[in-house]
Amino acid sequence: MIPAPPRIVVVGSSNTDLVLAGSRLPKPGETLLGGEFQRFHGGKGANQAVAAARAGAHVTFIGARGEDDFGQAAAEALQREGIDTHYFRVRKKIPSGVALILLGREKGENMIVVARSANDTLSARDLASAGPMFRQAGVIVAQLEVPLATVLRAARLAHKARVPFLLNPAPARKLPATLLRLVHTLVPNEHEAALLTGEKRPERAGARLLQAGCAQIVITLGARGALLVRREGSQHFPAPKVKPRDTVGAGDCFTGWLATGMAEGLPIERTIQRALRAASLSVTRPGAQSGMPFRREITGG
Repeated sequence: MIPAPPRIVVVGSSNTDLVLAGSRLPKPGETLLGGEFQRFHGGKGANQAVAAARAGAHVTFIGARGEDDFGQAAAEALQREGIDTHYFRVRKKIPSGVALILLGREKGENMIVVARSANDTLSARDLASAGPMFRQAGVIVAQLEVPLATVLRAARLAHKARVPFLLNPAPARKLPATLLRLVHTLVPNEHEAALLTGEKRPERAGARLLQAGCAQIVITLGARGALLVRREGSQHFPAPKVKPRDTVGAGDCFTGWLATGMAEGLPIERTIQRALRAASLSVTRPGAQSGMPFRREITGG
């Protein structure tokens, strides 16, 4: 018999990334001609949902969008991935998430502005009706592009359902102790880990986060791989060497694959190695969601 796919609930954001790439960034008041425009589906929550779906999970996405073309296109993109969007709430008279991104190729610089949007309205009340999804899930995933109160509510629902809560603490901010104590697996990058703890060395930052109550910490180190920190000690996992083309969404790819492996019940060591292979492949492709690899590319099945 073919085993049922692992179930994952992702609570998070959805954005449309409007990207204009030119030779350099404009100066204040300056107009530059000749840039190249691209539009991508994004948002950390939606990115992680797509990564997990392509990794083989049955994913339910809980978020909020506007009643506009951007939101409709974002929902349709998730649905094409087989993601359950029943709890992707529609807000009237509130715009969907949009990020305006200017890229300067000359120096590799960027400027990003994220608009206030329906993402900011996702509330604890929106999670209430999704109770059955929490109880059926193997892992609950969240980030910090939606209100912190909503993330805390998701953590409490996961704890009540006895389901591991995985938190990607990005964009980085200080977190209350009540939330950290509910986190099973924290997945920061090394800069986020340093902001959370004041410790620049990942090993020390991980130890501090263990003391804060997290069961385990997986710190992503970019091209250097990832560091697993548990009470038994720490272990470094190198990443495959690749020539990167677009690193946007690599962390989200890692998180989605990590959550899927955990929900499958795989050993955490094997789960991290698989997630690193997926993230390394994703950076060789353009676009956050479009660059996410499929399960057959990583596991062969």
